[in-house]
Amino acid sequence: MRSTSFLLFFAILLVLIDIYVFVAVRTLMQHASPRWKIPVFSLYWLVSVLMVLSLLFFRRLPGENFMAFRSYFMAVALGIFFAKVVVVLFMLADDGRRAVMWIVEKFRSAPAVAAAVVEGNKEVEGITRSQFLMKSGLLAGGTVLGTLLYGFSNKYNYHVRKLRLHYPNLPESFRGMKLVQISDIHSGSFANKTAVMRGVELIRAQKPDLVVFTGDLVNDRAREMEDYIEVFNKIDAPMGVYSTLGNHDYGDYYNWPDYDENRHSPLKVENLERLKDIHREMGWRLLMNENVTLERNNEKIALIGVENWSQNPRFPRKGDLAAAHAGTAGIPFKILLSHDPTHWDGQVRSAYPDIDLMLAGHTHGMQFGVEIPFFKWSPAQYIYKQWAGLYEAGAQKLYVNRGYGFLGYPGRVGIMPEITVIELA
Repeated sequence: MRSTSFLLFFAILLVLIDIYVFVAVRTLMQHASPRWKIPVFSLYWLVSVLMVLSLLFFRRLPGENFMAFRSYFMAVALGIFFAKVVVVLFMLADDGRRAVMWIVEKFRSAPAVAAAVVEGNKEVEGITRSQFLMKSGLLAGGTVLGTLLYGFSNKYNYHVRKLRLHYPNLPESFRGMKLVQISDIHSGSFANKTAVMRGVELIRAQKPDLVVFTGDLVNDRAREMEDYIEVFNKIDAPMGVYSTLGNHDYGDYYNWPDYDENRHSPLKVENLERLKDIHREMGWRLLMNENVTLERNNEKIALIGVENWSQNPRFPRKGDLAAAHAGTAGIPFKILLSHDPTHWDGQVRSAYPDIDLMLAGHTHGMQFGVEIPFFKWSPAQYIYKQWAGLYEAGAQKLYVNRGYGFLGYPGRVGIMPEITVIELA
């Protein structure tokens, strides 16, 4: 009921925005011939009406058969919405400017000066401030929409990011060890197995000693992974492939048909057990609040894996780091796999200073942002203190992977899907 009310409110908001933006479109085409006006105005309102109607009936589309369509539709709808919001901001700036001018003129004795450019005795009409702001708004809005549409082509554009981390307490036998991290596969969003396989081949090409996966194998249900077992079971490494669970792996965001009044569902329990089986079938060792000891030449390091643990109450807090850490006190170097990067500040740094490196994912870098030398920005940074890349505090380090897959928006803008290669030194 609450979601239906939200959709209705959003639809009304869209109509109001459409009417306001149409003022700009109509103003800029006031001197155009009817041959242009009629198709432009008709197309504008056709798209607007279709978007509102689709939004109102969106929930009635069967999820199984229309999953890809729903994903692309929502991305386009949000793209159009944000593009129009940008236009509205420019128009509000112009309306505010004109309101200030009107108030000033009310207190002035001289009449307002017409918006024109005078050269000698000849008056030449120039572009008004209003026209400039409206055109700038439409251009900026179009750029936003175009960027989001372009991002569709980047969802399988896997990038390898390499870094070398130095630790004085790392046992000599492990210096030069190459670790590959992937995270947030979200197999339920995939629609191109060949493209996904190219990413797996890229992982294999790094010739890692160890591979780790830091959670969110699926969007909701284990069945989303069935067609991709034969893809991801190709990932291997001499020291093994280890994994942990993310918030989506528990099936919390799916409306299970056998929910009782206490939100208990045998199907949901069965789903999680099947997901655990899939990890085993792929040859991945799933770490459920436990640790393993990795050994080379009689020297050891500990690999610790916890279930999802988040400072945000919206996400599950099933991780038990005390249990996972137990028995590692005598091991000189420790790596923690924990899906949510908020775990680092929330528990790891304060209570477990002997954890040298934590590997996380979860944020996807919001799948949107800018990353150029000496500058990194994404809306994710307003939600997460650590949202992509390497972070350090004293001797401890955290690396947040940008995600292998995608969720919601079926694309990437500026923040590419990531395969992380870490060399320990």
